Amino acid sequence: MQLKIMPKKKCLSAGRVPLILFLCQMISALEVPLDPKLLEDLVQPPTITQQSPKDYIIDPRENIVIQCEAKGKPPPSFSWTRNGTHFDIDKDPLVTMKPGSGTLIINIMSEGKAETYEGVYQCTARNERGAAISNNIVIRPSRSPLWTKEKLEPMILRNGQPLVLPCRPPIGLPPPIIFWMDNSFQRLPQSERVSQGLNGDLYFSNVLPEDTREDYICYARFNHTQTIQQKQPISVKVISVDELNDTIAANLSDTEFYGAKSSRERPPTFLTPEGNASNKEELRGNVLSLECIAEGLPTPIIYWIKEDGILPINRTFYRNFKKTLQIIHVSEADSGNYQCIAKNALGAIHHTISVTVKAAPYWIMAPQNLVLSPGEDGTLICRANGNPKPRISWLTNGVPIEIAPDDPSRKIDGDTIIFSNVQERSSAVYQCNASNEYGYLLANAFVNVLAEPPRILTSANTLYQVIANRPALLDCAFFGSPLPTIEWFKGAKGSALHEDIYVLHENGTLEIPVAQKDSTGTYTCVARNKLGMAKNEVHLEIKDPTRIIKQPEYAIVQRGSTVSFECKVKHDQTLVPTVMWLKDNGELPSDERFTFEKEQLVVADVSDDDGGTYTCVANTTLDSVSASAVLSVVAPTPTPAPIYDVPNPPFDLELTNQLDKSVQLSWTPGNDNNSPITKFIIEYEDAMHQAGLWHYQAEVSGTQTTAQLKLSPYVNYSFRVMAVNGIGRSLPSQASEQYLTKAAEPDTNPTAVEGLGSEPDNLVITWKPLNGFESNGPGLQYKVSWRQKDGDDEWTSVFVANVSKYIVSGTPTFVPYLIKVQALNDAGFAPEPAVVMGHSGEDLPMVAPGNVRVNVVNSTLAEVHWDPVPLKSIRGHLQGYRIYYWKAQNSSKRNRRHIEKKILTFQGSKTHGMLPGLEPFSHYTLNVRVVNGKGEGPASPDKVFNTPEGVPSAPSSLKIVNPTLDSLTLEWDPPSHPNGILTEYTLKYQPINSTHELGPLVDLKIPANKTRWTLKNLNVSTRYKFYFYAQTSAGSGSQITEEAVTTVDEAGILPPDVGAGKAMASRQVDIATQGWFIGLMCAVALLILILLIVCFIRRNKGGKYPVKEKEDAHADPEIQPMKEDDGTFGEYSDAEDHKPLKKGSRTPSDRTVKKEDSDDSLVDYGEGVNGQFNEDGSFIGQYSGKKEKEPAEGNESSEAPSPVNAMNSFV
Repeated sequence: MQLKIMPKKKCLSAGRVPLILFLCQMISALEVPLDPKLLEDLVQPPTITQQSPKDYIIDPRENIVIQCEAKGKPPPSFSWTRNGTHFDIDKDPLVTMKPGSGTLIINIMSEGKAETYEGVYQCTARNERGAAISNNIVIRPSRSPLWTKEKLEPMILRNGQPLVLPCRPPIGLPPPIIFWMDNSFQRLPQSERVSQGLNGDLYFSNVLPEDTREDYICYARFNHTQTIQQKQPISVKVISVDELNDTIAANLSDTEFYGAKSSRERPPTFLTPEGNASNKEELRGNVLSLECIAEGLPTPIIYWIKEDGILPINRTFYRNFKKTLQIIHVSEADSGNYQCIAKNALGAIHHTISVTVKAAPYWIMAPQNLVLSPGEDGTLICRANGNPKPRISWLTNGVPIEIAPDDPSRKIDGDTIIFSNVQERSSAVYQCNASNEYGYLLANAFVNVLAEPPRILTSANTLYQVIANRPALLDCAFFGSPLPTIEWFKGAKGSALHEDIYVLHENGTLEIPVAQKDSTGTYTCVARNKLGMAKNEVHLEIKDPTRIIKQPEYAIVQRGSTVSFECKVKHDQTLVPTVMWLKDNGELPSDERFTFEKEQLVVADVSDDDGGTYTCVANTTLDSVSASAVLSVVAPTPTPAPIYDVPNPPFDLELTNQLDKSVQLSWTPGNDNNSPITKFIIEYEDAMHQAGLWHYQAEVSGTQTTAQLKLSPYVNYSFRVMAVNGIGRSLPSQASEQYLTKAAEPDTNPTAVEGLGSEPDNLVITWKPLNGFESNGPGLQYKVSWRQKDGDDEWTSVFVANVSKYIVSGTPTFVPYLIKVQALNDAGFAPEPAVVMGHSGEDLPMVAPGNVRVNVVNSTLAEVHWDPVPLKSIRGHLQGYRIYYWKAQNSSKRNRRHIEKKILTFQGSKTHGMLPGLEPFSHYTLNVRVVNGKGEGPASPDKVFNTPEGVPSAPSSLKIVNPTLDSLTLEWDPPSHPNGILTEYTLKYQPINSTHELGPLVDLKIPANKTRWTLKNLNVSTRYKFYFYAQTSAGSGSQITEEAVTTVDEAGILPPDVGAGKAMASRQVDIATQGWFIGLMCAVALLILILLIVCFIRRNKGGKYPVKEKEDAHADPEIQPMKEDDGTFGEYSDAEDHKPLKKGSRTPSDRTVKKEDSDDSLVDYGEGVNGQFNEDGSFIGQYSGKKEKEPAEGNESSEAPSPVNAMNSFV
């Protein structure tokens, strides 16, 4: 068994197991925790924890430190190899090993050379359980060689020529960083015209006279040694054609060497790379850098596209004025053809770079340490990928596994080692090596076979304090082999822990999501495996939250007065709060005017700076609360103030310096109305395209009255200005004169270009057209181009105007197309547009899913599997799969209504799904269809399945009829949803006495074919509560409850027809408010009074009234008042039928019944022979329980012998 920390929220104990919380286990690998107590006697193979990088470039001026650190028990010993052979450090006085580790320190500062120690080093850490090895560490000293001396001739060029200044730095280790500066160590300015290439050369697309200088210097910075090397300065002189002609006139007499113009305009050509195409190879994960630098006059602009796709948005960056394209974190998907386009007014040229992305090995699944107990099984998996595919090889304890000692418990299967029935001798460290021509990966993973009893690592008797209503986390860190199970107990005797209250985390921690006061106590964590048991107690205390019961309030005070803020805090008595005040979320000013008085902050002599937000913060060690209030400071006595208002609008707008793409606007400010003007806002109107609509143009400081405005081509501009001060914005000025700029080619192309088919044989190309402002000139059109992505066809193009859609007809169904839309006008074309990919129209799928399988999970859930359809048959974008399923109807239902089919759709390429909400014991049919953007494909053949039986619903009804003195008859209707074949009914019933206590429960089984049952030999004048439910082979269904009363004998009180069921229980009559009852009580009282008078007279005459003696001699047990010591039935509570009953409840000595116990009693139901009933026998009147019974007056008894008390004695 492999060990793993337990997963979160695993199942808890259920049923009747008391006090214990069980944690279900998951099996996987486990790293042994390096707890000091645990490591004292726990063996562990070595693990490399720190090592130097594979390619380790050292500074030759410092000592060489090659790191190798490892952990293990017993502590590992270390050895080294150099260039594949043992490196004996004892024989070299310059080499020492750091005590307690394998780190080598080579002292070359006192003597020796770094070159002597170049080579490939590998560290081995070994103990009795195995050996771990480090990577191959290649040691190379850094190098920063000098430039070779060379004689550089001055360069003389005519204005406009291209130029490349070579750098060619010396080859260093690592390669240097190149930059160009002058003699003053100032970086040379770079632009679209002048820039440095990736190789360090400085490129001029065309030279200008200002490029003339004698100090073009290339510098190489070697970061590892912190040195900078300098190339000899290069002199460049740029002269005009006139200067050249004057200089060489004698030699060129009648010949004009450079022509009449000082510079000749020319289309672009590439300075680098050369030719029309080139190749580039890069490794996965690196930065891909592609470079195109072109010369030409005017200076060319560079554009980049990917021929067969779109550049990744979040990983693409442009450097060096877009001459360098960089894609970070490249992957194999970035392979393809990239095209750079250089363009100026005289033409365009392009270069294609074919990019291939290779990959050094990278992990898919690195091997993980295994801790196993004797006899268990496990696996080590080593999976890596790369381009080309890496080769996997295994070593054990640093030795190739092919020549290592044989171990019968292991079996090698390619990238997996399978262990079975391991023993302690199977412990070892395994190395996995994945390599290809671009690099390698090496991983150590040990197999440690341990037999260890459980250990709990959490400190004993840890005290946790938590604020009420917050989560509580009780730790139980553990270890053992085999993996222990975790159990939790609460309290000395233990108390049940319920799954809905507690959550168990995979590290053994017990979580109480919402801790309450009753969560306080001692909790015990117990860890068990077959080798033993360990336990640990922790303690939990729940504290009251800290609250601010009196918060500071908003205050408005006059300058110079005093203000106070109150902050009254209530907290747990065992916690000590600290109260602090903040102003505007910062500390209070260090000023003696701020004082604390008990629970108040007092600010004396308030000034304007004191205004702001004051916050009271109450902190304890467990929580923190805060409350804030705002203080506003006003002037003590209002004085007349100047009238403040928004500025008056500016005026006298004037346009000057009118150029093609700029103009200067000037104006005169209006009155600022006692508030300084802070800024001016300039807006423009395009009278040609959007007359009457003003747009934001610019804003300038309030001290300026002129602005140089940038303009767009082919716009009829008008301008207006608004002034802004502390009060607000002025009204706009009058509009300036209009200014129409010249037309030019569009700057941008349409956006939101898409290609989607509306029919199977067309392609609808849509785009967001340019607005009039973006057109830059008259005659706006669009060049729409398309071609199949996977074909060799040339681009097909059409020119359209005043539309934003074009439909290509006669296309194949659902074929990818490359699309581009370019804007143009009478002045020319916009830049080359980006290429997007679209698809021609979809058609309905042709094939139905096959091999449909149904797995019935339970009576209401089924799992459906199917095989995916071929992608070519989908003929569109796969939307998912749709399941139609329906329940088979019997012949009568099928005639009445159409079969209702249900539909479930599963998105994407899923090949299985769950059907919930099925009806138990039913016959279902289903089929599956594939769905694309056009619709559904054909249905699969119908698949039939049946759901098993489930538990039935409650019986539809339960009535009690024909009550007699000792019997009741029950009638019922079967469950509306039997969910199977009924096997029997279960009837449970128990009596209820006058105090609503429940008697013993009787359990009765009734055949399933019965709908009527008579109960005999019941108690007279007794209420019974019934619980009734049906059963199938799957179990018991929901129960229905009812109550009824057997009829009364000679007392003459007839109960209402119990067939009324629960309606009777909710409509009890208070007889004390009935007229007949009051009359009856008066008659009884009068009769008693007459009897007392007669008795008194007889006694006065010397006679003796015999009634008392007769009563004593012939006491009727049925009318004796119930004693408090008499046995009673269990207390009855109708709040919830399914709750357990509490035994041994007693009626209070004052003969009252508490309302919260129950309001039901026979006293409240009965009204003698004159009780009112409906035609069906149900009781008429309101059901109301008495909260307290009034004692009767009299000297001989505390309770008058009334019919009510007599009825109390019947039960």
